[in-house]
Amino acid sequence: MITRKSEREINQMEKAGDLLVLTHKKIAEMIKPGITTMEIEEFVEKFLKKHGATPEQKGFQGYKYATCASLNDEICHGFPRNEPLEDGDIVTIDMVVNLDGGLADSAWTYAVGNVDEKGLRLMDVTKKALYVGIEQAQVGNRIGDIGHAIQTYAEGEGFSVVREFTGHGIGPTIHEPPHIPHFGEPNKGIRLKEGMVITIEPMINEGTWKSQMDDNGWTARTQDAGRSAQYEHTLAITKDGPRILTEQDR
Repeated sequence: MITRKSEREINQMEKAGDLLVLTHKKIAEMIKPGITTMEIEEFVEKFLKKHGATPEQKGFQGYKYATCASLNDEICHGFPRNEPLEDGDIVTIDMVVNLDGGLADSAWTYAVGNVDEKGLRLMDVTKKALYVGIEQAQVGNRIGDIGHAIQTYAEGEGFSVVREFTGHGIGPTIHEPPHIPHFGEPNKGIRLKEGMVITIEPMINEGTWKSQMDDNGWTARTQDAGRSAQYEHTLAITKDGPRILTEQDR
């Protein structure tokens, strides 16, 4: 069942989003060659606890960590690890914050040191694809409008769009209906209504969109070893347009 949130619930989710944004900004200061994603993991857990929040994805369906840390050709759900990040890597840190019952979910891809031009362009196109999709998150539009806009833009820039993983409804649990694919046809799918809260989180690849799963049962990576980037926001559907609850620029 698709739930529609009250203004009070959305405000609480935005408070969680504000803390998540602050956490990402702290991570941005930490990212450099030599740091490990396990160090970032430990920082996030302590930082959220200090602010009275919990990492909602820890323990979700048996997942062990507060963050996902997906490196280079890893699409999503990479495990934090003790190997240092290297100059030229790109790494996506994804997390869900629970603050007094309000949830917010956001992933961000970071450049580690000096990333090559193609890697930077992949990141730039992926971030722009996120906002292209958000523009379609209007009352009365359909889910297919979001995916079509993202796919048209990303493929027009020479990249591919991951099919196997999608955005989703969120609150009061992490993953709720509806699924939000980042590809599709316009005017197809469920119609967006005021009070729905969803994530839009395109995963864009250099090469093929097809993925393969690691033996750990969680981490998905590209089949051709091409790099993947991801940016994600949590947003509420309102009569005045999409309200981004995890916006980093406000």
